Amino acid sequence: MITIEHNYNGLTIDGHANFAEQGKDIVCAAVSVLSQTLIASIEELTDDDVRSVIEHGYIELNYRNLSETSRVLIDSFLIGCRMLESEYPECVTLAEH
Repeated sequence: MITIEHNYNGLTIDGHANFAEQGKDIVCAAVSVLSQTLIASIEELTDDDVRSVIEHGYIELNYRNLSETSRVLIDSFLIGCRMLESEYPECVTLAEH
């Protein structure tokens, strides 16, 4: 199960979907693409100070005082995560605090 935790100062993504074998898991791939695109977009499109950790099966993003652009990017990321959670509830869970 991939657990996505979001709060005012950041987000963490932890775990594996276990939808299919490693390298063929479309759910893991979808979460990975969404999260890495979010990080790259904030870094390239804003001057916001974000700190990220990317490891196998784990992503952490910390921030504060985000621009409107970054907030929109995060909202878009969360929309994608909610869609995955709705389609694959046994693989993805999203908690917003």
